[in-house]
Amino acid sequence: MTGAPATPAPASPRKPVDFSRSAIARYIQLATLFRRRIDSGQWPLGSQIPTVDELAAECGVARATIRQALDILEDEKLIERYRAKGTFVRRRPQEALWCEVATDWSGMLRPSHSARIEILADQADVRLERIAYQIGALAPAYRHLHRRHWRHDAPFLLTDVYIDERLRDRIGRADVESKTALRLIHDIPGLTIAEARQTLTIGTADMETAEALAMPLNAPVAFVHRRAVDADGTAVLIAEGIYRGDVVRFDVKLR
Repeated sequence: MTGAPATPAPASPRKPVDFSRSAIARYIQLATLFRRRIDSGQWPLGSQIPTVDELAAECGVARATIRQALDILEDEKLIERYRAKGTFVRRRPQEALWCEVATDWSGMLRPSHSARIEILADQADVRLERIAYQIGALAPAYRHLHRRHWRHDAPFLLTDVYIDERLRDRIGRADVESKTALRLIHDIPGLTIAEARQTLTIGTADMETAEALAMPLNAPVAFVHRRAVDADGTAVLIAEGIYRGDVVRFDVKLR
């Protein structure tokens, strides 16, 4: 004879989030937290989310702070509020991921017809002593292009591109204003790329990056480092890119 089933232990109350660990405003941190709940399905499409009072008690913040966070999600059209009914999930944030970053050579050479490139600076004869993730030997001097990439009238990428100065006369102005860094050197007649490498790291936006990409300070960004070496072993391209973390996706084919 078996005994009665054990009574499950009551669920432990969720520990309030410690928002003091970041310098980012609390309502922005909360918006990120709530956005993730929608993205993960914790708050499913069409479902009613907890009330302002419930969220304030759970997160240990003022009701006004919760409302500020929900204002952001409402502006992004992720939620809808109805008087006397509550707040409901309207759509998931993946729909905002409109910038897919290629991870293979052919994909990185593919043009992006919907993107616009803004030239912020074009400097000649820049000498580099050392760089991170270096492959090949450094050229005597580089042409430095500081560029900002736009799509849908919103900035999504800042780049610093260094191209062997000796290749300057083989790259036209129209190319600089329209082609990706790897495409610039790939299309140079007679130049053979013997090795190319891409390295991805994750970080947060500093003050200059946040301002240039119209995003909150310390918001997540992806740093993409691209290197290309010619047949003589010279690093003809050194490119550093900073992508907004909220609009990009990296897909890697494993097999």
